Amino acid sequence: MNDNRVTPLKITDTVLRDGHQSLLATRMRTEDMLPVAEQLDEIGFWSLEVWGGATFDTCLRFLNEDPWERLRQLKAHITKTPLQMLLRGQNVVGYRNYADDVLERFIVKARENGMDVFRIFDALNDIRNMETAMRLVKREGAHVQAAVCYTISPVHTVDTFVEMGKRLAEMGADSICIKDMAGLITPYVAFELVSKLKAALTVPIHLHSHYTSGMASAACVMAAEAGVDMIDTAISTLSLATSHPATETMVAIFKDTPRDTGLDLEKLSKIAAYIGQARKKYHAFESNFVGVDTNVLTFQIPGGMYSNLASQLREQNALDKLPQLLEEIPRVRAELGYPPLVTPSSQFVGTQAALNVITGERYKVIPKEIKAYVKGLYGKSPGPIDPDVQKLVIGDEEVVQCRPADLLAPEMEKATRELGSLATCEEDVISYALFGPVAREFFEKRATGDLLEKEVVAAIAAALALPANVSQPVEEHVTAADGEDSGWMMARRSWLNRPSWRHE
Repeated sequence: MNDNRVTPLKITDTVLRDGHQSLLATRMRTEDMLPVAEQLDEIGFWSLEVWGGATFDTCLRFLNEDPWERLRQLKAHITKTPLQMLLRGQNVVGYRNYADDVLERFIVKARENGMDVFRIFDALNDIRNMETAMRLVKREGAHVQAAVCYTISPVHTVDTFVEMGKRLAEMGADSICIKDMAGLITPYVAFELVSKLKAALTVPIHLHSHYTSGMASAACVMAAEAGVDMIDTAISTLSLATSHPATETMVAIFKDTPRDTGLDLEKLSKIAAYIGQARKKYHAFESNFVGVDTNVLTFQIPGGMYSNLASQLREQNALDKLPQLLEEIPRVRAELGYPPLVTPSSQFVGTQAALNVITGERYKVIPKEIKAYVKGLYGKSPGPIDPDVQKLVIGDEEVVQCRPADLLAPEMEKATRELGSLATCEEDVISYALFGPVAREFFEKRATGDLLEKEVVAAIAAALALPANVSQPVEEHVTAADGEDSGWMMARRSWLNRPSWRHE
């Protein structure tokens, strides 16, 4: 066992990715990141999480930004601190399994453009969906951080998570992340899990826990007592609620202790002041959920998911059915083998439960994603699927036993052909392979200059004495959490019509 209880605790700050993804629907623009990037670089973080998750989709879909250019600009300003991203295994940064050639080219180009640490997870904890990504990241010389999605169910225990951690370490993980996306881990479970992982492994252990239930700060403290190597935090002005513990708070807690982070509170305070001002620009995208949500402890429904369930039911004139829906989601989850509520399983569990309640008949309407999941096309379910539900969903069809991506034909050549002259580089083709029509629309706007703000176009036109007839596209007004799930839910246009639930 490596005893890190007397060494400085390392911190990954998430303000440039998960912080604004959790609280501002992933809407923070690159222009508001760059002014503070060099200050963040000077702090001494273990890493800065700046990319992946929902940021890729949201850049293209809502912000008229190239996510690859964001990465390049951040790397130009952040030269000392490793940059980190969230990679959804075979889902890459999208909402379905992609062929291996798409995954490979994404990882190669992400590394070339400046990515240093790849946190890789699978929604079902099916390591077959992680192995190719891990191998490729290792091949490209970057840090492989393999994540264990933490959840609570009869088939998930501390010992099963430890066993998964062992397997991931054997597969070449450089560090292991406990990924507590819903804020479910209690301080004492955090202590037990970290203790057992430290006893079993030699690679560093990282704790990622959202504040939704109010336990994350205490969980980080207990994890540190058990010897955890790194924790995730967010600059205070984008912390708490469904985000992470505040960076400054955690730095203060460990000051003058054996786990003292050595980070400068005065410098952090200046960064927090800037972020606080920048946050005001995105007020329209904030949800009403601003505190602690104890429903996550009862129903294991993350805060953003809960608040948006209520909003969407209200739009359907069915708000009176919210208590039924809160009871239906755990029931559906159990019938589907207890998948963790993280992308994409959070979406299809929530959608099926909502359809059951709205229609008044369970599994009367079954989305194609549920059929694919039950058939095994997302991977192996953590626990057995209820036989009666399986019969309802796929009848007598056989369940896929192989790695789902083995069934997928290569996609990059087709994407190159379809995108044609709109592509200016390989990164464009990768974006198109991942997000299809959304990426194409972005490239079409770019080709005609429609990505420029109207005021900028007018100024350029005035300077050149040209007609200013290029207008800025109007961004669709959406609720705060939908930057999280936009691609998956918008693509399928379910009864909810728009994305809703918090995820990674």
